[in-house]
Amino acid sequence: MDFGIGYFPTHDGIGPGPLAKLVEERGQESLFFAEHTHIPASRESAWSGGDELPQKYWHCYDLFVALTAAATATTRLRVGSGVCLVVERDPIITANEVASVDHLSGGRFEFGVGAGWNREEMRNHGTDPRTRMALLRERIEAMKAIWTQDEASYAGEHVTFERILSYPKPAQRPHPPILVGGEGPTVLDRVLAFGDAWFPNYRPETGTLERIAELRARADRPVEVDLIGVPADARDLERVRAAGARRAIHWLPSGPRGPVERALESWESAIAELGGG
Repeated sequence: MDFGIGYFPTHDGIGPGPLAKLVEERGQESLFFAEHTHIPASRESAWSGGDELPQKYWHCYDLFVALTAAATATTRLRVGSGVCLVVERDPIITANEVASVDHLSGGRFEFGVGAGWNREEMRNHGTDPRTRMALLRERIEAMKAIWTQDEASYAGEHVTFERILSYPKPAQRPHPPILVGGEGPTVLDRVLAFGDAWFPNYRPETGTLERIAELRARADRPVEVDLIGVPADARDLERVRAAGARRAIHWLPSGPRGPVERALESWESAIAELGGG
């Protein structure tokens, strides 16, 4: 099992490049950045973490700017989106950004994707929350066409374009791994439809670990599982490993280098207690 870090790349914390260099030097396998372009001030949509939404949600650098900084500061680290809110993004631009980061990093990009939870945020980007899952699927399918076809076309209900040229193509073939986020009742359908891996939050109390076996029983091809939000506790790491996950990913606090390093040390201690494998 591999170990990674999740982080909200805020402008008032350690920069994405220095952070990436730090976690690579400390032996982590991967680094995932969260994405929010903004948070509507109305705060109508409920956040699963409680009533008060942390400020880091509306203080983030642009996702692909942060990922580029992380990629150029490292040589081995896998860098990824945790997750990219595809329903709030133009698919042609996003396909080019994904391909660009993957190409510049030498094939080290992991494309975590999701529809998000904030309905007002989606609406501000012109997305109807009621059709967001269908939109997510079509935009992923459209991006796959752009990455794999010399002259790409796509015809769907929500996404349509004919014969476009878009380069560079990703370094990874046919494209970077697509990690499908979410824990809802139909998420495994989406993983099997267009994903290479399931990328849920670590919530053992909701049956996430048990659903790994269901996913693999339904799959007709290899499908990985990466769990994000794993506590710095060897007991939780053992549960993740026993469930057969590929990666355990721990959120570090957004802030200056000192608190980030102390939290990273706690994560490293839990890994060491597990046995590191």
